[in-house]
Amino acid sequence: MSRGIVVLLTIVAAVTAPLAWADGNAAAGKEKAGVCAGCHGPDGISTNPLWPNLAGQHAPYLAKQMRDFRDGKRNDPLMAPMSVGLSDQDIKNLAAYYASLKAE
Repeated sequence: MSRGIVVLLTIVAAVTAPLAWADGNAAAGKEKAGVCAGCHGPDGISTNPLWPNLAGQHAPYLAKQMRDFRDGKRNDPLMAPMSVGLSDQDIKNLAAYYASLKAE
């Protein structure tokens, strides 16, 4: 395989992998995101520098962080109780929603 094709395939994979993984439903995520807005802002942009902006983050990254909070791999006194009741589909939906928003 030529070097050009390898480079092209690498770029395509890097660009499309987050989209393919984000099999959540952004509309369902938006419905579930109300409780998140208290800290992360109604559009995923936090007004407090202690809480991260979620808007525009890659869905796989967001989903991993939410799963880690839910599963106790990450410990945070605010996020642990917020994430404990999330199903895998809830997490995919929330990740898809925040990934769909415009980053600041």
